Amino acid sequence: MIETSVWTVFIAALITAVATGLGALPFLFVRDMSRRWEAIGNAVAAGLMIAASLGLINEGVNIGPWRTLLGIGLGAVFMVYSHRLMDGHGHVSVGALTGADARKALMIVGVMTLHSAAEGIGVGVSFGGGEDLGILMTIAIAIHNVPEGLAISLVLVPRGVSVLMAAWWSVFSSLPQPLLAIPAFLFVAVFHPVLPVGLGLAAGAMLWMTMREMIPEALNEASRTAVFGAVGLSIVGMVALGLLVGM
Repeated sequence: MIETSVWTVFIAALITAVATGLGALPFLFVRDMSRRWEAIGNAVAAGLMIAASLGLINEGVNIGPWRTLLGIGLGAVFMVYSHRLMDGHGHVSVGALTGADARKALMIVGVMTLHSAAEGIGVGVSFGGGEDLGILMTIAIAIHNVPEGLAISLVLVPRGVSVLMAAWWSVFSSLPQPLLAIPAFLFVAVFHPVLPVGLGLAAGAMLWMTMREMIPEALNEASRTAVFGAVGLSIVGMVALGLLVGM
């Protein structure tokens, strides 16, 4: 019985990871973007990440507000030191990307991977509360992951990454979901207390990334009205999606 349950949790979490790759599909139809539209794409990605961060914070506060706050601080500190580490490393390359583009790719994938780790624990803990709750959480996170894959692709594809590779990196960033869902399911009592810290950590990292990197970069190529309009609309869209799927 326990073996079947473990496989159910693994497959459910794997589905949520694969769903992230669907966010790259719009780029099968739109490839060439002007600098202005690339900036607006950055702003949309920032808005999606801000909305996802707010959702994580809300979920964490409901479990443990102080632990969530601790996680937010740790996430911001982690990103500051990661940024300094990459700046001091000199030449950075990821596939065909080099320099600033490679750094941006590493940071966006890294931040979303932290986010996915927290969601993976959430899937496992929810299955620990019953299969019906786990399936509901799986559906919600799978739908929620599609625009997160879009956020990654909006950063990678305009920098020369192929649609297929953008989809792969999107799925890769979500692999912590099936990897952490199983231990979280088997050891709910252990993972549940640390879940708010993980949620806060991911939220803090994403908020730092949007405020320090993505929005300032977008403002270099597009007007404030266009950038903040895109950020605002994408936040509203992501929040509306969360309400529709019950997150």
